[in-house]
Amino acid sequence: MAACVDKWQPAAYPCRLPEKFYCVLPDCTTTDRPVAPAPAASGSSGDYVWDALRAEAQDDADDEPLLRKFYHDLVLSRPSLESALASLLAAKLCIPGALPQDQLRDLLAGALAAHPEAGRAARADLVAARDRDPACAKMVHCFLYYKGFLALQAHRAAHALWSDNRRAPALLLQSRASEVFGVDIHPGARIGCGILLDHATGVVIGETAVVGYDVSILHGVTLGGTGKESGDRHPKVGDGVLIGAGASVLGNVHIGDGAKIGAGAVVLRDVADGTTAVGNPAKPIIGKKAAPQRRPEELPGVTMEQRWSD
Repeated sequence: MAACVDKWQPAAYPCRLPEKFYCVLPDCTTTDRPVAPAPAASGSSGDYVWDALRAEAQDDADDEPLLRKFYHDLVLSRPSLESALASLLAAKLCIPGALPQDQLRDLLAGALAAHPEAGRAARADLVAARDRDPACAKMVHCFLYYKGFLALQAHRAAHALWSDNRRAPALLLQSRASEVFGVDIHPGARIGCGILLDHATGVVIGETAVVGYDVSILHGVTLGGTGKESGDRHPKVGDGVLIGAGASVLGNVHIGDGAKIGAGAVVLRDVADGTTAVGNPAKPIIGKKAAPQRRPEELPGVTMEQRWSD
C-alpha cells in the first residue's frame, strides 16, 4: 500500500466532476451517461442534474396536488441546485428562537457559493444515489428525503467553512446535522464526489479521514480513530470502495481502490486494492486473489456488489 500514501498528502481532497456517470442496470450490466447535457432545450438551464431534478419535481407535483406547494417552495421556485440545497438544509437544521432559518440559509448559501466544488459534488452524489440505490427512482426523492444525502451536503458546507477557518459555524453545522440526521461527519474530513451513504443512520467519520470518489457506505459505519492517537489518526479510503453495514475502520489505515469491507468487519490494518476483508479483526478472504485492475464502472462502490466472490 506504500504506493498510495502520497495520494492522501494534499491539504484538501480535490473534488472533480467526472466526464461520465456510470449507471448500473437491473441486469447488472453497466452503461454510462455524460455529465454534460445535450444542447439546452427551451427553458433549460444547461445544468443536466438540476434540469432533471426539476422535471421530476414537476411530474410529482402534477400527479399529487398535495405536493404542489411543497415542491414549489423547495425546488421549482429556486434558481439553482445550490439555492434549493441551502434553503432545504436551513429548514431542516434551524432552531426556532435560537438559530433563525433565514440566517442559516444565508450561511449555507455563502459557503456553497465560495466553494463551487461542493455544488459539483452534490450533483455527483445525486446521480450516484439514483444509479446505485434500487429504492431511489428519482433524484428529487433523494434530494428531499434521503438523510444520507442531506447529511453529506451539510458536511460539504461545513467543510467549506472549516477550510476558510470559520471553525465555529462549521462545528455548528456538524452538531445540527448529527442531531437531525443521525450522521456525524467532522467538518475537517475530506470526501470526494459520487458518494452514497445508503440509509446512513449511525455513520461516523472522523476529522482526518479521507474518502475517495465513487464510494458507497452503508449504515452504522465508523471511520474512526483508535482513541489513543493525535494528529492524522483516521482512515484513508480509496476510490470505488464499498463498506458494509456496521463495519468499523479504525486508525490511520489505508483501504485500497476497489476494496470491499464486509458488514460488521473491524479493520485495523491496511487493505490492499481490490481485496475483500471480513471479520473481527478483518482479514482478506482466504483463497481469494485481489481482483485485477477494474474499470471505474466495475468497482464495488459503484456496482454495490456485496457478495464475497471477486
